[in-house]
Amino acid sequence: MSRPGDRRTIHFVSLGCPKNRVDTEVMLGVSDLSGYRHVEEATEAEVIVVNTCGFIEAAKQESIDTILELSDLKRAGRCEKLVVAGCLSQRYPDQLAEGMPEVDHFLGSSDMLALGRVLREGEQPRMLVGNPADYVLRADDPRILSGGRASAYVKIAEGCSRKCSFCAIPSFRGTQRSRAMGDVVREVRRLTERGTFEVNLISQDTISYGRDRGDGADLVRLIDALEEVEELGWLRLFYLYPEALPEALLARLGAGRKLVPYVDMPMQHATDAMLKRMRRGYDADRQRRLVGRLRRAAPYVSIRTAFIVGHPGETDADFQALCDFVRWGEFDHVGVFRYSSEEGTHSATLEGSVEEAVIAERADALGAIQRDISGRKLAARIGDVLDVLVEGVSEEHELLLQGRHAGQAPEVDGVVLLTNDTARPGDLRKARVTQAADYDLVAELLPRDPDDDLSQTGKRLRVLP
Repeated sequence: MSRPGDRRTIHFVSLGCPKNRVDTEVMLGVSDLSGYRHVEEATEAEVIVVNTCGFIEAAKQESIDTILELSDLKRAGRCEKLVVAGCLSQRYPDQLAEGMPEVDHFLGSSDMLALGRVLREGEQPRMLVGNPADYVLRADDPRILSGGRASAYVKIAEGCSRKCSFCAIPSFRGTQRSRAMGDVVREVRRLTERGTFEVNLISQDTISYGRDRGDGADLVRLIDALEEVEELGWLRLFYLYPEALPEALLARLGAGRKLVPYVDMPMQHATDAMLKRMRRGYDADRQRRLVGRLRRAAPYVSIRTAFIVGHPGETDADFQALCDFVRWGEFDHVGVFRYSSEEGTHSATLEGSVEEAVIAERADALGAIQRDISGRKLAARIGDVLDVLVEGVSEEHELLLQGRHAGQAPEVDGVVLLTNDTARPGDLRKARVTQAADYDLVAELLPRDPDDDLSQTGKRLRVLP
């Protein structure tokens, strides 16, 4: 128990995507305003909050296993209150409440601010799962970044209005609700004033930003407004749906200002038959043309994409066409996902299921193709001089620092390992590539000169403590 005068302790576990990370950071802010102190170790916490993912079966199982593991601390630790939040409790509130009596409170995918009720003295309802359509993140919501301050995610919309056949997200996140453009700009300005150099724009469907608002907001206008934020260094786009990207957006990607030439654009498959079954709304030819347009507009663009293998109806010929497409595309980063049949989705009703062993084989084969492509492309960068945003000591190589160049997004892509330690987290430094692996680069920091701390926009980078 806490001693009189001490702040009570709280521990957070955030599972799933960066959008969940932002939600967890809002709950961190709520807990701070409620008088709680965050602790890194769950064993030291009087309140434990698990922000769950409910996207696919593997993520759901990870969430359940984590909850059960941490529930042991209610019996053999300091934990007095276990809270489950996020997509899993939004999707299965009644089932979880019945099957997990050890959980004290359930919050849904849009109930981050309701954590304040849970942390108040006195009895509070066990079930606090609301309607996701009632919430859109605001710049004034409390938020504490959970990682270094040099890089942050900014969520520009909630929910999704697409009808992809394999995806259950709209059923528990709601349809798309875009934030006001001025509100996003206020949050980015506030972050950069506190030392954030890189802002990563995220939502479920970023290319559709603003279309639901009816006030003229769109992604290009938002980019233009954010590039006027003086201390912003890098601006990065995540989760672009592969539709006909406007020429204005392609021009911004190639302009070399604060928007880095990087695109995260999940394509999911590469044949007309599979794209139709997935209800993606485009064909394979348009997908190829889109990749060509991107590279013509921004010759140095780094492209991250993702594919699903084993979707119902995927034949050997479909899979081979997908492999050919990946070889042709020579993408910089590829995520390979094994199909997961999700209740309530159209895909779950389709015939032509693929055996799990075949799905695993296809995932391994596609991953191997991309590994070879990545290794070859990175080897070609040996000798290049790159601007590297230093993140800190490498988690895998304690004697090395690590950072990222503009073509590497945080957490999901590779890193640049730095062989000398003459930089601090938050520095933007020039480094010469000396070695390459399948996904990572090794580089040597160049001697510092007066321009070493200048971002690509000419603004001096704030060095973080």
